[in-house]
Amino acid sequence: MIEVIGHENARDLLAQSRPQSLLLSGPEGVGRRHLAAWFAYGLNCEQGFPPCGQCASCRQTPHPDHFEIGPRTTNRSGETAQNPQIHIDQIVPRQGAEVQSLLEWIESAPQYRRKVAVIDGAHQMTEAAANALLKLLEEPPSYAHLVLIAPSGHSVLKTLASRCIEVRLAPLPPERLRTLSDDPDMLAFAQGAPGRLLWALEHPAEVHDVVKLVDGLLLHLDEGPRALELAKALLQQVLQEPSPLPFLQRAFARLEPTLRAEALALISEIEQARRAYVHTDLLAAYLVLKLRRIYGNVRPRTL
Repeated sequence: MIEVIGHENARDLLAQSRPQSLLLSGPEGVGRRHLAAWFAYGLNCEQGFPPCGQCASCRQTPHPDHFEIGPRTTNRSGETAQNPQIHIDQIVPRQGAEVQSLLEWIESAPQYRRKVAVIDGAHQMTEAAANALLKLLEEPPSYAHLVLIAPSGHSVLKTLASRCIEVRLAPLPPERLRTLSDDPDMLAFAQGAPGRLLWALEHPAEVHDVVKLVDGLLLHLDEGPRALELAKALLQQVLQEPSPLPFLQRAFARLEPTLRAEALALISEIEQARRAYVHTDLLAAYLVLKLRRIYGNVRPRTL
């Protein structure tokens, strides 16, 4: 049974309109993938929407009429890809390919009612892959639905986004997430995203370790070696988890608006640098210098 937390308006829209080409946008962990799965199961459920979880179709895991592709995180030699992307052989068949392409899968009739393909990370497609997908979006089989997942409509190639109905998923208000947890650290980590909160609840020790590192860093900003040590430890922890840097926002909330905006921009800079594989030592030094500049003469112990 696929359970979606919140997003009632989006669910009502999908259940009523059932678009063939759909773009689910919003921040990481907000529920885009869960909603895509809910939509797919509802389309094939014997009772329709919401999916019952009991019929023959709903009991299929994995479902034969669901297909998903996403950016490749490793290259041909098995090493971590510096720029994960969706490649053309994932969309159309290529000789010698080891996995089935989207086009090959979607050409056959569904076993139940509808075929649903999810393109997770649609903003990370190569140009060739995007052009191949565009042809499918223009003339999908009558039984097929294509669901693109991306941070925003603007992040996806315009020709793709224009052929989809975009449904934007916003972070949920704190009161909706308090049904899962009222721990302020967990809620700070979630930033309105149910997926992040569920991950945090499954990894409480890791979350509290990050909280301690953030608090320690802000307390020791004026102590050069100690601050660098804590910043490096925080960034090393970040590399192993789904973006715990937003914990810093708990402290940033107390800054005046201009400085708070600068501090929040710093999180984005660090995240982009991480994705570009900038060395942790350089990131740690940059983080400390920027935080010192932002806080200026504010005594860390009073934050």
